Amino acid sequence: MYKLITTDGNAKRGEFHTVHGVIQTPVFMNVGTVAAIKGAVSTEDLEEIGTLVQLSNTYHLHVRPGDKLIKEMGGLHKFMSWNKPILTDSGGFQVFSLAGLRKIKEEGVTFQSHVDGRHIFMGPEESMQIQSNLGSTIAMAFDECPPAKADRSYIQPSVDRTTRWLERCKVEMARLNSLEDTINKAQLLFGINQGGVIDDIRTEHAKRIVDMDLDGYAIGGLAVGESHEEMYHILDVTVPYLPQNKPTYLMGVGTPANILEAVERGVDFFDCVYPSRNGRHGHVYTNHGKLNLFNAKYEKDDRPIQEDCDCPACKRYSRAYIRHLLKAKEMLGMRFCVLHNLHFYNNMMSEIREAIEEHRFAEYKKMRLEGFNNH
Repeated sequence: MYKLITTDGNAKRGEFHTVHGVIQTPVFMNVGTVAAIKGAVSTEDLEEIGTLVQLSNTYHLHVRPGDKLIKEMGGLHKFMSWNKPILTDSGGFQVFSLAGLRKIKEEGVTFQSHVDGRHIFMGPEESMQIQSNLGSTIAMAFDECPPAKADRSYIQPSVDRTTRWLERCKVEMARLNSLEDTINKAQLLFGINQGGVIDDIRTEHAKRIVDMDLDGYAIGGLAVGESHEEMYHILDVTVPYLPQNKPTYLMGVGTPANILEAVERGVDFFDCVYPSRNGRHGHVYTNHGKLNLFNAKYEKDDRPIQEDCDCPACKRYSRAYIRHLLKAKEMLGMRFCVLHNLHFYNNMMSEIREAIEEHRFAEYKKMRLEGFNNH
């Protein structure tokens, strides 16, 4: 499963062995919510830019095209022609993000579909069944992600219910993995730590879920309205209670600076829509901060987005050309920016892994942050 190769301070360098191959950590998971990265990025592209893990969303795939259809097609890996690991998030975040369209009870959550308005019920068992139909490598437990700033009277009962839901997820996952027609009988289950920005709820919850001996542990409910300082503080408080010999996943984070700070605190897995979302709006990451290619100053700039980058966009095309495509609303411009950004993130993770192995992560982080800030 998870093999800790070395540490540098609290930063971990590991390997996570799965039925779909080995994940080198720390790792950034490229977000393909509906089994595709937004921005016309293909599976071949993902392979070319060094993607190790792809993340898809349970709720969205259940709504369209339907998890039963995907199972009939042989599972998500076959459906999207991707043979490396896939993590599916449980639909729990939609409990948070679709707040206006849902109702939470002990059994689970009733949603109104954002596509056609029909009512959908999802509880721990349903989430596990959908993820089992998808056949992902790693399934996430079904949880509620409370608003970061909610008070104790809301967060404590919510976290207690998330714990009860996790117990139900574990039982259902074991049952599904034992069935004959299950696509991936070696599907892994990660539990999710919640607790807003309240230290003692976070640490108590971490202890409770660690006792359940899961395949990995995520920290959820961050990057949802609290400050960066509050997020780092919660990591400082919580990560020490999670096992060092299992993967730790910080959900939905974040900026390159967020990732560097979290790696320093012992986090292994990351995912975020920033690189693709920013790319679709012409915002690209470089070693010297973010550029907005819509700016007039790039109109005649014949340099690549980043000089030493070997992504498909930088190898051949200039800032001026990509800016022209964006201004002309050509999809190719958006595609180049998304490809570059995902490559930038994947490449940064590769450099982070190397820095930890060589016990120079602190200086790598300092150099990186200074580069971003100098811009």
